[in-house]
Amino acid sequence: MEKSYVAGWTSESPTPAQLKEFFAQIESRRITKKRLQSFLRGEWEDISVLLADWQQFYREVFGLEVDLLGLSVPGREKGSDRLIVVAPEMTPQRLYNKCVELFPCRKWTDDDLDKIVQSERTAKNGAYSVWFRDVIEADEELKNLSANDLKKKSIPGITFEERLLMELKYFKETDSHLDINNWTLCSGSRSSDGSVPWSYWNGDRFLLDGDGADGRNDGLRSRQAVS
Repeated sequence: MEKSYVAGWTSESPTPAQLKEFFAQIESRRITKKRLQSFLRGEWEDISVLLADWQQFYREVFGLEVDLLGLSVPGREKGSDRLIVVAPEMTPQRLYNKCVELFPCRKWTDDDLDKIVQSERTAKNGAYSVWFRDVIEADEELKNLSANDLKKKSIPGITFEERLLMELKYFKETDSHLDINNWTLCSGSRSSDGSVPWSYWNGDRFLLDGDGADGRNDGLRSRQAVS
């Protein structure tokens, strides 16, 4: 006996059980409006490729086997094409140590970074992902905006850990560095003294320093986070 389908419905169409699960995830807010829009735009398959690439990165650079294929990824906004995935145990000091292994670095303190850097987003409770613009220099439209300015404008910025991962991933891909002419203000993080970390490549090494939360100038710019 031949199977019958609703007009336009084929054997490759979703099953009733799959549709039920789909709407259940919408109701539970696991599937958000942004994630659904990404799927409708055909971006979901691309995201799976990106997550697989991050798994390979963690395997090759840190010797870690991290399962990311089921990770919830925020909807991608126009212009935000650089996905950063922060895995558990990616702490400030561990990330800095890895940078030191791969290229010359200098930081503003001799203290353990894990003890003095606090960030708005961390992977303490599991891996997470966040989008940024895929650009060498930090966001130009955020120049002359301090960390406090960004907070008042409700503009989420990159954290210290995300910035170091961005540097490591970019170096792995290109053997080059970010922020050649400007500084990335890690406005999503604070040092224990209230200062805000920043980073840049000064020609021969990766420099990490900090400034007051009201510090601003043309070259000091955050990177807006989409999470």
